[in-house]
Amino acid sequence: MRYIIIGAGAVGGTIGARLHEGGHEVVLVARGAHLAALRAEGLRFGTPEGVRTLRIPAAGGPPEVELRADDVLVLAVKTQDTAAALAAWAPCPVAGGGTAAERLPLVCAQNGVENERLALRLFREVLAMCVWMPSTHLAPGRVSAGGTPVSGVLRLGGYPSGTGGPRAAAIAADLGASGFNAPVEADVMSWKYAKLLGNLGNALDAVAGQRGDEALRALQERVGAEGAAVLAAAGIAHRDPAEQARAVRESLRLAPVDGERRSGSSSWQSLARGTGSIEADHLNGEIALLARLHGVAAPLNEALQRLAGEFARTGRAPGSLTDRELAALTAL
Repeated sequence: MRYIIIGAGAVGGTIGARLHEGGHEVVLVARGAHLAALRAEGLRFGTPEGVRTLRIPAAGGPPEVELRADDVLVLAVKTQDTAAALAAWAPCPVAGGGTAAERLPLVCAQNGVENERLALRLFREVLAMCVWMPSTHLAPGRVSAGGTPVSGVLRLGGYPSGTGGPRAAAIAADLGASGFNAPVEADVMSWKYAKLLGNLGNALDAVAGQRGDEALRALQERVGAEGAAVLAAAGIAHRDPAEQARAVRESLRLAPVDGERRSGSSSWQSLARGTGSIEADHLNGEIALLARLHGVAAPLNEALQRLAGEFARTGRAPGSLTDRELAALTAL
């Protein structure tokens, strides 16, 4: 199989790099300065084992890729970019007839729980992936992953349910032989909802930074507890986030990468790169939506969604939340 990585940032770049090093055909899809750097200099990929430059084919979008029947599309863009990516790739012709939406599997290697539903409107075969991977993309052409002895835990399964059959098993085998722990899970969405609860703190990390004080830690816990209460009100089952964290600790540990510093969450990285958008609408916003649908309150997640969006739109630096703003959040 050939892997088309749509969105070669921290997550997509690491998956693509590891698959490439594992001997698999890979195409990295990127845009802007990142694409230019990939084409001119290759991907500078750092792990605790060292930093190396990988010459992986790079494309700017569907017109530059001739799709084959053995391709796997790996969607690794942020959720706010999913609809546009799906619309661009779904109608693309595949060698031998048919379109990508009709013939190719699409793997959603993304945070949140909305991407798979969006994908299933267009693609016949959608696989869900719960990604737990400490990775960083802050500069064009550079991606690092600090996990060892594996770079991440990538749980894969069918959507809306099931194991995903032989195709998912084959993809998981490729990932497992390329530097990941990649189990196949029949209930992968329950793991993704558990990950969602953990990701609710991303917005707080992005706006307040990692100050390490007790008030901030307590607020992080309250944000997650509010999310869990909303999922319970909505009748949505999920794995225990503590169970998920234990499973990750058993698979990998963090180690330094030469020349790279460990950054904040993916949302923090979005603010640091000045992308102008952030995924809070589909993380904290998912909880806010469910709360409204089921008649319960989620004031902390609503406030963080608004704050993170304001930071992204106005270009505020990550971690620049004032003490007054933090006190207002704490008072909710």
